[in-house]
Formats: sequence, structure tokens, C-alpha cells
Amino acid sequence: MIEIGKVNTLTVSRETTAGYYLRDEENNEVLLPASFLKSQPKNREKLDVFIYSDSENRLIASTRKPIVVLNEFACLRVNAVTDMGAFMEWGLEKDLFVPFSEQKFPMDANKYYVVRVFLDEVSNRIVGSSKLDKFLETEDIKLEGGQEVEIMIAEESSLGYTCIINGTYKGLIYHNDVYQDLFVGDELTAYVKMVREDKLIDISLQKGGFKNVLAATDVILEYLENHDGYLDLHDKSSPDEIASKFSMSKATFKKSIGVLYRHRKVLIKPDGVYLVKPEETESTEDLS
Repeated sequence: MIEIGKVNTLTVSRETTAGYYLRDEENNEVLLPASFLKSQPKNREKLDVFIYSDSENRLIASTRKPIVVLNEFACLRVNAVTDMGAFMEWGLEKDLFVPFSEQKFPMDANKYYVVRVFLDEVSNRIVGSSKLDKFLETEDIKLEGGQEVEIMIAEESSLGYTCIINGTYKGLIYHNDVYQDLFVGDELTAYVKMVREDKLIDISLQKGGFKNVLAATDVILEYLENHDGYLDLHDKSSPDEIASKFSMSKATFKKSIGVLYRHRKVLIKPDGVYLVKPEETESTEDLS
């Protein structure tokens, strides 16, 4: 069965003036236009092709691979806006159509938006939608606190950043939990802080509790090793300075430095933090 909106492995069956017909194991055929080809395929050769429909609702095969396939989310750029809707670049010869009825807010040319690619049952065409909520699971949430997840930043609001979790759920990262620049479309590893009783999901970009501190110590050590053993941050450094350099809170930074100090990995001085050299550690241990 030829699946629209997905990559199919099909066999070259015959050549015509328009291109090549490809077939599946059930002998269903689809046209691969000659204009889409860079080289001539051989008879009975197997090709990986993406299937979509043209403006006349005929199935078309393409050897190009789109940025996103059916039932997935992606951040795409709007190529043009017409009186029918928006057309987004997604890596194929034909742009992805987003009708006005599927736009959460009116789209503008050359701007990026997160959309869901789905099959419109009325037209049998692949289209995009920025009305993301209707594609996300809100009841049967199979997540727990502390769980590592993959997220995509979908939108910024007054509270923080809305994100898509594991391609399935909607989450929120509060502004006061963000210590780095975030942009719509960013894909990141994050952690579940809490699944609320109202089914809202709080997300953090840092591990919870002491795991976050231990992860931060590795980041600080790596920085020191790559910067001649010196870090120009100290107790009076501002939270913004620390966030800019390490994407962590001042509290996490201070706890991490404390851990490194207790393990004799660093020295804390008024002008910053210094990496303890191995020979210095050994001499200290000899004296004790």
C-alpha cells in the first residue's frame, strides 16, 4: 500500500514521457516526474520516495526528503502568503500549504512557525496547521517528575515558553526557569518538573535537585580546563553574568562551586575561581 505523507520504498515499473511509474507490492502505481530526477533509474530498481498529492489531487513521488513527514511537528519558514493561505518551505518541489483556517495567528512571509503536518480528510491533501493544541494529548499523560524528555519550543507567552514534549504533550517552561536564549523551533533535552492535577506539565531545562548541581560541576570544570584554569566569576557576580556564561542560576552555580571546593578541585579567591592542579592536590594530601 502506498502511504501518502511518508517515505515509501517502491520499485521502478515503467517509463513514460512524463517520467517513471513506481509500484508497491500490490502493484499500485505512482508517478515520479522526470523533472524530479537527477539521474535515470533502472527498471525494477528500488527507490525511496516521498509521496504527496499535486494541485489536482494526483499522487506524486519525489526523491527529495522533506523536513517533516505526516503527523510530525516542525518549525518551517513561510515562503509566501496568498489569498488562499500560507505556503511553507519544507524541502519539496511543492510548498506545504497552511490554509487560513489552520493558522492560530495570521502568518507572515519569511517568518518561522511551528506547525503540525496532517492529512486533510476532505481534500486528501497534506497540509500544515499552527493550531497545535488539537494535536496534543491532554488526558492520558504518561510522564512523571524528573523524567528526561525531548522538547520543541513552540511559542513564547507572558508566562514563559510553550513546548511540545516528545511530539505528544504540551508543556511550559516558566521565564524564571530559563537561563539561556530560547527561540521558537529550538529542539532540546529537558526534564519534567511536575504533572499538575489539571494535566498541565511544568518543564525545566535543568535536572532536578542535586543532579542539577552535579551536572553543573562538570560544565564548570570543563570551562576551567579550557580557559587556563581560571573563571572570572565570584560570589558578587550577578545572576545575569552567570546565566550568560553557563545557562544556570546563581544558586546552582554557588552550590556547584562548593562541591568542587570540598573535593579540592578548585580554589575560591576574591577575583574568581581557580582550577587546582593535580600536583597541588597531591601536596595538600601529603601535608594532611
